[in-house]
Amino acid sequence: MDGKRFPNGIVAVEKQKANLRGANLYRANLERADLTDANLKGANLERANLSGADLSGAKLRGADLNGANLTGANLQGANLTEANLRGANLTEANLRGANLTEANLRGANLTEANLKGANLTDADLSGQNLDDLKSRGAIIITGQ
Repeated sequence: MDGKRFPNGIVAVEKQKANLRGANLYRANLERADLTDANLKGANLERANLSGADLSGAKLRGADLNGANLTGANLQGANLTEANLRGANLTEANLRGANLTEANLRGANLTEANLKGANLTDADLSGQNLDDLKSRGAIIITGQ
């Protein structure tokens, strides 16, 4: 597969639909990586740098993105069901149409994030301004 090498030795696969299911990418530098439609189910992306990365349509169900940098990342249509995004930086991220059902967004930075049509059903939104999220088009349903 075609890939891009980073200083820490991590190779970012730049091929659509890459299978990185369950991969340990702790603190990986994946800045601007093309991970369109990638399978990252259950992957460890804790503290990874994914700023500017294209994760549109990616499968991130149950992935650990605790403290990850997703500034300006494209997560349009991504499946982040049950993902851990605690303390993640999602400033200016595109989450349009993303599924964040039961995701942990406690302490996540969602400043200027595009949330149009994002599904936040039963997500942990502790510390978030729910009115602000709703005003930006997020779908929030709790207690079902």
